Amino acid sequence: MHRYRSHTCGELRATDVGSDVRLSGWLHNRRDLGGILFIDLRDHYGLVQLVARPDTPGFEALDKLSKETVVRIDGKVISRGAENVNPELATGEIEVEVGEVEVLGAAQQLPFQINQDDGVGEERRLEYRFLDLRRERMHRNIMLRSAVVAAIRSKMVALGFNEMATPILTATSPEGARDFVVPSRLNPGKFYALPQAPQQFKQLFMVSGFDRYFQIAPCFRDEDARADRSPGEFYQLDVEMSFVEQEDVFQPIEKLMTELFTEFGGGREVTSPFPRIPFRESMLKYGNDKPDLRAQLELVDITDIFEDSDFKAFAGKHVRALPVPDTASQSRKFFDGLGEYAVEQGAKGLAWVRVAEDGTLSGPIAKFLTEANVAELTKRLGLEAGHAVFFGAGEFDEVSKIMGAVRVEAAKRAGHFEENVFRFCWIVDFPMYEKDEDTGKIDFSHNPFSMPQGGMKDLEEKDPLDILAWQYDIVCNGIELSSGAIRNHEPEIMLKAFEIAGYDRDTVEHEFAGMLRAFRFGAPPHGGIAPGVDRIVMLLADEPNIRETISFPLNQNAQDLMMGAPTELDESRLKELNIALRKPVASGKGEGEK
Repeated sequence: MHRYRSHTCGELRATDVGSDVRLSGWLHNRRDLGGILFIDLRDHYGLVQLVARPDTPGFEALDKLSKETVVRIDGKVISRGAENVNPELATGEIEVEVGEVEVLGAAQQLPFQINQDDGVGEERRLEYRFLDLRRERMHRNIMLRSAVVAAIRSKMVALGFNEMATPILTATSPEGARDFVVPSRLNPGKFYALPQAPQQFKQLFMVSGFDRYFQIAPCFRDEDARADRSPGEFYQLDVEMSFVEQEDVFQPIEKLMTELFTEFGGGREVTSPFPRIPFRESMLKYGNDKPDLRAQLELVDITDIFEDSDFKAFAGKHVRALPVPDTASQSRKFFDGLGEYAVEQGAKGLAWVRVAEDGTLSGPIAKFLTEANVAELTKRLGLEAGHAVFFGAGEFDEVSKIMGAVRVEAAKRAGHFEENVFRFCWIVDFPMYEKDEDTGKIDFSHNPFSMPQGGMKDLEEKDPLDILAWQYDIVCNGIELSSGAIRNHEPEIMLKAFEIAGYDRDTVEHEFAGMLRAFRFGAPPHGGIAPGVDRIVMLLADEPNIRETISFPLNQNAQDLMMGAPTELDESRLKELNIALRKPVASGKGEGEK
């Protein structure tokens, strides 16, 4: 018999009754029922119940060992009997009567429970992540991630893509976030950057004649944590294709996403095909460029209705309306609750009216609306008896943010929200540039390597803020899964695009020397995309926090509490790297504050 096991803990069935077996695993739980011990033994593959009687050789050891101790047991498989079968357990028809016990790895007192959720905080869980990963939910999430990545690789190869690797030590690049930098010992005073994305390298693959590239690529960005973004590092499915237009990129990626979410989505419906929504339309209808299409409500721009109004709350402001049908049965609590929610999002309040059976409007602002206002609102919004309308007024961006959140919340509270579905869409026609509100500077709004839709002509003739780019995002259930673009592969167009964003020719030639040099030796039209693996798994696992799907994530302060990173370097190491530290000036803020 094998030194440690003849079977795994999830393998035994009724057909094994009478067999002598050897199992190894962790003591998951223990119950003493009338002097007989019932023990759950766990390994990677599942759980099996052991039974130890007082006359069993291993009884005394099992009675004293702490939970999570690793043991080997020899025993005999016996039937539980029909009345004791556990249908929720794959091994629920049998149990193993313990004979011999060997301790393979003793466990100290646990900092938190493994076999139940005891409400321990995330910091503690990350400090003992190796224990946290033993929990059933976490183990399931990590195995889901493994299966999803394996499926991605298989499906991408089937779609005609080739997996290739790109460098980790590279040069800094303006991807929109801060770089992590690495000092070069052999080149004093110079630094590598960890790639925010393999952007330039995957484009260079296309210039080199490799037609369809993909990679499960590690990316490194020094940015703050969010529920859907892990600080430090993340993984993306990096994709690039030659001789393509926008729809050519959409086709294989849409097929991949549909298959992935159908295969691993637990039976939830998946959008097919994905609707294409222009960026500006998304901002107007949904309040953002990451619309949650499970919410079956849309915002309507009604600014023009109140341009010359005497109603000061709306006059001269951007006004957005949210019509909500079937609210006749809703109490005042529904309206007040949404108003409180809007205030939590930054609003001063939430104006509303409701439509009575006779078509008249009631509510806090009904008396301020003229007959012409009511007529136009009824026509524009398709108002009928039982409708309610919520209003937001102010600056465009502020109203969009607040009313976009109210749209989803109202849909949930009013019964216009789809559960257990994956609602995908493509957001297209992004603006090439945006203006910094503080400095007035024109900058790239998305990916600086994107091709403007009108090429050089638009760059030379249009207001920069009116130029659209061949850029696109995939969004699912309000989560941005991916950004992509058709690339700017023509050097002069690229130089002009960067010039508009304030980069002089010499700077661009220096910062992107390798790419520009390559483009001058014959570059094919090409484009790509990079769906986030972490976010895909987060959605499939139905987890609200992306760190729940990553084996060893950093905490919100970009610290590895388990390994103690980042760490300080001693003087000898700093000297070897030609680094002199300058301590930050004390600001009076506490540790971890910025």
